[in-house]
Amino acid sequence: MRNSAVLLIVPFIAFLSGCGANAEHTAEVTTGGDVHRGAVAIAHYGCGSCHTIPGISGATGRVGPPLNGIATRTYVAGMLQNTPANLERWIENPQSVVPNNAMPNLGLSHQDAIDIAGYLYTLR
Repeated sequence: MRNSAVLLIVPFIAFLSGCGANAEHTAEVTTGGDVHRGAVAIAHYGCGSCHTIPGISGATGRVGPPLNGIATRTYVAGMLQNTPANLERWIENPQSVVPNNAMPNLGLSHQDAIDIAGYLYTLR
């Protein structure tokens, strides 16, 4: 009987560990970015003037797509598989991916792109 209870409890605990408390850790491990620095960089570069971004004060733009749930989307920029490397590439230099698109190159450092991707991967 005791072993049966353990077999039921362990998967439940594993399920709970994937909930919100670990979203930042998961994003940081996935991207190598710092979630908190990513949030600061998003505000610094003014990403919210074009995008609605949950958790970023004043990020209510409607020019670009809303970024809620971006971590679970299949594609970035409508054509790149949504992987950390592709999201970082798009954030850092969108014009190299899709020339003449509406998203400008903002002069982000590679580390800022990694950190912003880290933050965006918390948005599920």
